[in-house]
Amino acid sequence: MVAGPGALLLYRRTGLLYSPLTRRLVAGTLPGVVIGAVVRVFAVPGPAVFRLLVAGLLMPLGLWLITRTLSPGRPQPTAEPSPRTITGLALTVGIVGGIYGIGGGSILGPVLVGRGMPVAKVAPAALASAFVTSLAGAAAFTLLSLTGADGVTPDWCLGLACGLGGLIGGYLGAHLQPHLPETALRLLLGALAASLGVVYASKSLL
Repeated sequence: MVAGPGALLLYRRTGLLYSPLTRRLVAGTLPGVVIGAVVRVFAVPGPAVFRLLVAGLLMPLGLWLITRTLSPGRPQPTAEPSPRTITGLALTVGIVGGIYGIGGGSILGPVLVGRGMPVAKVAPAALASAFVTSLAGAAAFTLLSLTGADGVTPDWCLGLACGLGGLIGGYLGAHLQPHLPETALRLLLGALAASLGVVYASKSLL
């Protein structure tokens, strides 16, 4: 919510922000994050389960993307996933994000790029989706905190502190993205997803 506007503004100026992909991702993740927030309040498993689930998702996802990028001679898909598939994936990711606060580009990006879509097309759409769902998620948890549930009120100070760094990094990343080769971007995205999975796995074992 705080980190996204800088990069989104740059993508808007370059004309990369508005696309059918953006609309499909928002249409799926927006209701998903509200559903996930309700599940988080009334039926969420503990933090150890959360870390294991995230690690089990992001590590193989990142390694899969790296393998597909480095494998010579393996044909890459040229056809984009169907609109129904994209919206369904976005809905699933939105629910995961609503429950655990992770999703958006960290999951949608590697999956769509791994399916053959260019990073330049996926990045603004995934970022716009993450921004909209962050707003909806914060509003949903604020309203749910009024029910008396413990531990669901947004930590605005922590969110702002994290978001300020993301605001600068997101803008710089959006500025550098057109100047980097597609292969390097795919490898970087895969490495980040796998590394984040390793971090969550290590925390779950402590």
